[in-house]
Amino acid sequence: MKLFRGIAAGLCLTAACVLAAPMAQASQYDKKTVVTFSEPLEIPGGQILPAGTYVFKILDSPSDRHIVQISNQAEDHLFATILSIPNFRLKATDKTVMTFRERPEGQPAALRAWFYPGREWGEQFVYEKSRAIELAKESNEPVLATPVAMASAPVETLTTAPVEAVGPAGDTVDTADVVEAPPATPVVEAPAAPVQVADATPPPAPVQAADATPAPAPAAALPQTASSLPLIGLLGLLTLGVGLALGGLLKRVG
Repeated sequence: MKLFRGIAAGLCLTAACVLAAPMAQASQYDKKTVVTFSEPLEIPGGQILPAGTYVFKILDSPSDRHIVQISNQAEDHLFATILSIPNFRLKATDKTVMTFRERPEGQPAALRAWFYPGREWGEQFVYEKSRAIELAKESNEPVLATPVAMASAPVETLTTAPVEAVGPAGDTVDTADVVEAPPATPVVEAPAAPVQVADATPPPAPVQAADATPAPAPAAALPQTASSLPLIGLLGLLTLGVGLALGGLLKRVG
């Protein structure tokens, strides 16, 4: 369902925003906005604001319910303290945007939502249940409702007031039909870890550290370069010589 419809052609209501840059910067915390309406405007709580200039501000609230105060331009008279629910729009604008519910001809438009400049989150206004059912029938669309009487309820009660959505038939419908939820945040998958490819060449065998003192090389066997026959012959000649000498000596003695 589209959240923001244009005002019916028969309505001449305009909302002129007179935000000055210094004021806008100083009022970020409460979204202070000065608005001029050219025609009467219905606001939650059963009030009709005459044409004129008004100040919208948000009270500090830790809950998911926002409390909006509407006062005169001098801020010395408070017209209403009303309840709103955070609402989301797809595109923020640099100007204040207020939307209104379509009403029968001759009836003042009913305040629907308020978006602060540069913000995606805005305020969707809640009406007392009996009035919300009437507005749902007139506009043929659901309206946020609460059983609490906002005109007399203290701020503490508004921050915890139950809120529902009612349809044109007076039945309770899903609040998502009225309040736009922010788009779901896409889930970003973590990149897969890189796969390490094993090297086709096996790693070299571990090298054992060499001993600091080199081991002595084994002695090489010397090759045989000559035969033993000459030595045997020499020994034979020596034996023969010794024998002849002994023989001569024996003859002399005899």
